[in-house]
Amino acid sequence: MTHQPAITQLSALLGDRLVTSQADRDLHGQNESYHPTLLPDAVAYPETTQEVSEIVKICAAEGCPITAFGAGSSLEGQHLASQGGISLDMGRMNKLLAVNDEDLNAVVQPGLTRVELNEELRATGLFFPLDPGANASLGGMAATRASGTTAVRYGTMADSVLALEAVMADGTIIRTGSQARKSSTGYDLTHLLIGSEGTLGIITELTLRLHGIPEAASAATCRFESVEDAVNCVILTIQSGLPMARIELIDEAMVRGFNLYSDAGLPEKPHLFLEFHGSPAAVAEQAELFGDIAEEFGAAGFQRAEKTEDRNKLWSMRHNAHPANKALAPRKGIISTDVCVPISKLAEAIVEAQDKARDMGLSCAIVGHVGDGNYHCGLNVDTSDAEEMKRAKEFVGLLNDSALRLGGTVSGEHGIGLGKTGYMHAEHGPALTYMRAIKAAFDPKGILNPGKILPALNH
Repeated sequence: MTHQPAITQLSALLGDRLVTSQADRDLHGQNESYHPTLLPDAVAYPETTQEVSEIVKICAAEGCPITAFGAGSSLEGQHLASQGGISLDMGRMNKLLAVNDEDLNAVVQPGLTRVELNEELRATGLFFPLDPGANASLGGMAATRASGTTAVRYGTMADSVLALEAVMADGTIIRTGSQARKSSTGYDLTHLLIGSEGTLGIITELTLRLHGIPEAASAATCRFESVEDAVNCVILTIQSGLPMARIELIDEAMVRGFNLYSDAGLPEKPHLFLEFHGSPAAVAEQAELFGDIAEEFGAAGFQRAEKTEDRNKLWSMRHNAHPANKALAPRKGIISTDVCVPISKLAEAIVEAQDKARDMGLSCAIVGHVGDGNYHCGLNVDTSDAEEMKRAKEFVGLLNDSALRLGGTVSGEHGIGLGKTGYMHAEHGPALTYMRAIKAAFDPKGILNPGKILPALNH
């Protein structure tokens, strides 16, 4: 085994928390998307920041790759050990270290998941609002700069992290940021590490912004005759300054999937799923104002969900988009895309995507966090059919090209990982040279999550 010297030393350090069994390696080599299974040589389970530091020092000395692993829910293969080496499973570093209610923040370890955090916060009257759907680890969410259904109101992980602790590529432990709400001191290393996908440092602690649980919350659904009508309704809603907590587009194909998977009983037309937060009076006013806007675009079939259990049922259905998409073609796999455009270009982008998929003979269902211009096409593809995979990859390329042409980005929230390195030059141009310089300065031996984000130099 190429990395045996590092593994031998790590075994002496960690004992039975350094695992080389086939089962553990298989578990850490799989993913929820179309990327091939990529096995690490071993899996390490640290319990403290100091242990992470010692692990990294050994790997640095031996030139052994090291890839941080959270919940394994990323969709672009960020957690896969593409060059073997060590999969660093952060699952045992999963504690809520402090809640500073007066300052509206919490200090957490990276292995804690967003659902676990909110369960622990329940008695405080505070909550962490970001909701990417999967019960992702908070460290993984920071590393991929995740967001989700509530980003239209509460922002992304880039807006939610005040400070962090990280282990750098030589094992040095650093702290960036503070509990203060703003700072003007030096380079912003906090936000450089957020979204770096473990290629610049390994996050071992986070200080997160919290919010008060809203006094009232109300959800609703409505349907439209066309995607254009639904999206144009969203655009006017955002431009009108309505403080939506969530506003999600579900196209007619995805509605069909919900009906098959969740027995939703929805008419197979484009829908918006909505949520309002605030005081009872504010929520009622927001819902009324949205209703007035939606009527202008022919909205029908308004259904309100006031009770917590009804709202949870609605968003549970939305978060089950992946298996619902699979219900459209149970024997096929799913390729999930992720682009983001200015909201003024959203209707054009989505209709173009639907037309392209139809012309190319691909089954495509669309969901989107349309309040911020982010949408996902879920393609049903037989991954063993080379011709169908070729068409699917061509479609993904056209989708990415379209997003860039319209002034957007090839990833709104899933990140780059292995899947989108080929588009980094098209989006960033000469700035990619400076990204490479940062990587070389932070990780001169290239041991931290190699093969991710930055395309190969000969690409």
